[in-house]
Amino acid sequence: MASPQKTILDLCSGTGAWSAPYREAGYNVISMDLPNDIRLMEKITIPVHGILAGPPCDHLASSGARWWKNKGEKALLHGLSIVDACLRMVAIYNPIFWVLENPVGRLVNFLGTPYMYFNPCDYGDTYTKKTCLWGDFNIPKANPVLPLDGSKMHLMSSTQKRERSRTPDGFARAFFKENQ
Repeated sequence: MASPQKTILDLCSGTGAWSAPYREAGYNVISMDLPNDIRLMEKITIPVHGILAGPPCDHLASSGARWWKNKGEKALLHGLSIVDACLRMVAIYNPIFWVLENPVGRLVNFLGTPYMYFNPCDYGDTYTKKTCLWGDFNIPKANPVLPLDGSKMHLMSSTQKRERSRTPDGFARAFFKENQ
């Protein structure tokens, strides 16, 4: 008898780059992103093997700290409510592995110290963007390269938000290899 297909929830999936290796390997990947609101995702009835969560960093990342005061508490509550919805999915499905990603910023005040930090150059991409990971997962093996492109995120315009948030391909492949 064939083994059942493993399901991965890709929450706040954006470009889908993080879950692409799972999809390519034949996993059942359920992606949830705008215009659908993760906070309104209803329970599914199939077992969930893993959860990849990348909630929007608009109101959480340190790169936007200069706007935090003007945005006010309402923006922070909005960001945290999406993080909470992702963590609700972890509690509901109790997957084999789960991970929540966000750039360095305010989440440490609410979730504590991340399980790990990484830069894309740690996994073969030639730029930096210090990123935090919380969860229960196997740490991917690094493949460091020189960050020849530096911190290129600040060169991208606000209209390129989706691309700025894209999971680096090298990290996505390394994560998949260690978390199947």
